[in-house]
Amino acid sequence: MSLQVEKLEKNMAKLTIEVPAEEFTEAIKTAYIKNKNHFNIPGFRRGKAPQAMIEKMYGAEIFYEDAANEILPVSFEDAAKESGLDIVSRPDIELKQMEKGKPFIYEATVALKPEVTLGEYKGVEVEKAAAEVTEEDVEKELKRVQDQNSRLISVTDRPVADGDQVIIDFDGYVDGKQFDGGKAEDYPLVIGSHSFIDTFEEQLIGKNVGDECEVNVTFPTEYHAEELKGKPAVFKVKINEIKFKELPELNDEFAAEVSEFETLDAYKEDLMKKMLDTKQKQAETENENRVVDKVVENATMEIPDAMVDTQVRNMINDYGRRMQSQGVSLDDYMKYTGMTMETLGEQMKPQAIRRIRTRLVLEAVAKAENIEISDEAVDAEIEGMAAAYKMEAAKLKEYMGEAEIAQMKEDMAVQRAVDFLVKEAKLV
Repeated sequence: MSLQVEKLEKNMAKLTIEVPAEEFTEAIKTAYIKNKNHFNIPGFRRGKAPQAMIEKMYGAEIFYEDAANEILPVSFEDAAKESGLDIVSRPDIELKQMEKGKPFIYEATVALKPEVTLGEYKGVEVEKAAAEVTEEDVEKELKRVQDQNSRLISVTDRPVADGDQVIIDFDGYVDGKQFDGGKAEDYPLVIGSHSFIDTFEEQLIGKNVGDECEVNVTFPTEYHAEELKGKPAVFKVKINEIKFKELPELNDEFAAEVSEFETLDAYKEDLMKKMLDTKQKQAETENENRVVDKVVENATMEIPDAMVDTQVRNMINDYGRRMQSQGVSLDDYMKYTGMTMETLGEQMKPQAIRRIRTRLVLEAVAKAENIEISDEAVDAEIEGMAAAYKMEAAKLKEYMGEAEIAQMKEDMAVQRAVDFLVKEAKLV
């Protein structure tokens, strides 16, 4: 393989990669072996037709695409290593020559890691995040726990009131026709929760168990279903059941039931302590973010578009995996929200740029301050991970390759850079 490297503007580079003709011929043969069972050639049993016969019938280029797919990943990886470039994007491939008996030649355009010019990063001044808990905060948390321990009581002697939970059947119509997702039976709805559109819930107030009524609403203009945006709708509703929430009394007995404390005052004191601890941790995180954001703001760099595109693609893939873990495919999510891959990418782009800038700046700080991670520090980190996974550290390390270890060192250096910046910062 031969390689030519051309540096382009805006931290881009073009790699011209030439793979010897013999390797391309061998890749064609591999493609033939993988695909020969797909061809039905007269006079030959399926999968037994010679390569030359298939090429004669379908054209010499019949296996070119598969052969290229065999060659590209390995040859690009080798070329990337040989180039010594710090490549931060997927390659944009352009085939230049693909013909049997001749070298396989292609160009790979890639983004390179930008140089970062650090501005002021030691002793930056930021406003300190507050970490305080008021009596009002404690009372709010107390009411939340009280609500969690409430019970629903069925009502038969009065109509629906604000705050009730009703069990309803409903059937929705737009322009006189039923629409998808507009029908349900025994649906629980809390009046005043505003979980339904427009004034739907308010129109049920005053209705009794067994009542049937019509509810008139208008879908919002930003509604997720395109065909319903801004449309007036009529729902036929039946009230099956009315329930109200009975809250336990806030006293010593309540405190003993929901906590390890025998008095309400002791329980409230413990709530105050735990909430303050949480607030302090949140404040530490916020202070860290403010310091890092300030240092990033002071730095300059030129980020290539291809690097941003790669980050966005990775973020979409991560988002898709998270959705899948919740039982929803990314395609179904797109259909439900009316979004496209392009609009989702545009939404994620600012966050992608922020992530790139932050990472590059923190790496630059680590380099400027000679922050290096020892093998002993890596081993200690693996020990902690192994304990969390309930594994042996040596076994976990076996599963990790050189690339994973190197990535761990980079991540640890970045975190130490954050710690350094926060330590040096002035919180006012």
